[in-house]
Amino acid sequence: MEATGLAASVHEHFLPMVTSSAPHPIGPPIPDVDPLLLAEAFSSFTEAAASLEHSYGQLQAEVTRLRRELGKTNRDLVRTLEENQLMRERLNRILQALPCGVVAIETDGRVTMANPEACRLLGARTNFGLPGWMHELLTHVHPGGSELEYRPDAGGEWIAIRRAELSGEAGASSIFIVEDISGLKRLESEHEVLRRRQALAEMSATLAHEIRNPLGSLELFAGLLSESEMGDEEQGWVRHLQAGLRTLAATVNNVLHFYSQPQPGLTPVDLGEVLGSLAQFLRPQAEAAQVKLELKPSFQQARVAADRHRVEQVLLNLALNAFRFMPHGGVLKISGQTQMRDGGPKAMVEIADTGPGIPPENAERIFQPGFTTRPGSPGLGLAVSRTIMEQHGGTIRVLPSSGGARFELEFPVLRSGQ
Repeated sequence: MEATGLAASVHEHFLPMVTSSAPHPIGPPIPDVDPLLLAEAFSSFTEAAASLEHSYGQLQAEVTRLRRELGKTNRDLVRTLEENQLMRERLNRILQALPCGVVAIETDGRVTMANPEACRLLGARTNFGLPGWMHELLTHVHPGGSELEYRPDAGGEWIAIRRAELSGEAGASSIFIVEDISGLKRLESEHEVLRRRQALAEMSATLAHEIRNPLGSLELFAGLLSESEMGDEEQGWVRHLQAGLRTLAATVNNVLHFYSQPQPGLTPVDLGEVLGSLAQFLRPQAEAAQVKLELKPSFQQARVAADRHRVEQVLLNLALNAFRFMPHGGVLKISGQTQMRDGGPKAMVEIADTGPGIPPENAERIFQPGFTTRPGSPGLGLAVSRTIMEQHGGTIRVLPSSGGARFELEFPVLRSGQ
């Protein structure tokens, strides 16, 4: 029952009893009460009860509002905690996956954080333990200064260490970034090697140009001597001289062709005629090396688009290699024929010797610049030969052989009218 209803009921039931003049049969006498005062008292009581009821309602409303706000605050707090946890896990995953090492060291020397890459580079077994020498090394890294490069073991990885200081509010920690710079060091070393090779190439090309002019004069004079009237012994000396000069000329041309690689001037060339001319050119070297030279071209009018001088350089490189690997004599066979390959006619030239042959594992390596199995050789002859054949749209390859070395050259044949 509400307070106002309760007050009205009391006023209604008890006021007549108080104002009644009938005598009471028992108990002490009841003094007379002023009805107006009693009515005012009940009225004050009613107002107080109504005010109390209103205040209670406001209190209930405030409690409900506070509960709603508290619930919302709790939900926001839970969501914030979850987001912070997710962010912490994400940052931890990022830290674990970083390609560089990260180490945090407190002012008292404690390692409070080290990701796996840092442990690998610094030799730590756990995230919170570093070798003593590494602690000492890290103290020599100045904050904000240049990075420290270090190589723990000879032949091992190079590492670079940088340091950053955190403020006191952030815990007064020192953060160290550790990187593996072995690849960078290797690139720097390779760049230095390439720079030196480039300088050597430029010097070699310059020397080759300077040598080629007087070498041509020497070849001319040696040719004139071979045509003069001299005894057999003197003629033998001249042949040896010509062989040496032609070998030297081939080396000079290889250097020039390898480092400059000018584009060839292609004109129609009779490959059979080139082989015949080459046999005459090689005869002095063959006699000096006690090598029997056999030429068996079986194609007629095999015309190819070629730079004659470059093609002769390829053939000369292969022949001179054969002479060098047959120091006690042998046989060098040069043969040619026309075949249909890849839907078109090809001029095939085979050069075979009776030397020690080429191991299968070296069949491709011999065409790499600088590769050689003969001390003192620059290893450029076959590399230049492959480049020249590619410039002519042809190929050079090593053929299987039970004894000696066999090379095959392939040239596209010009069709009639070309």
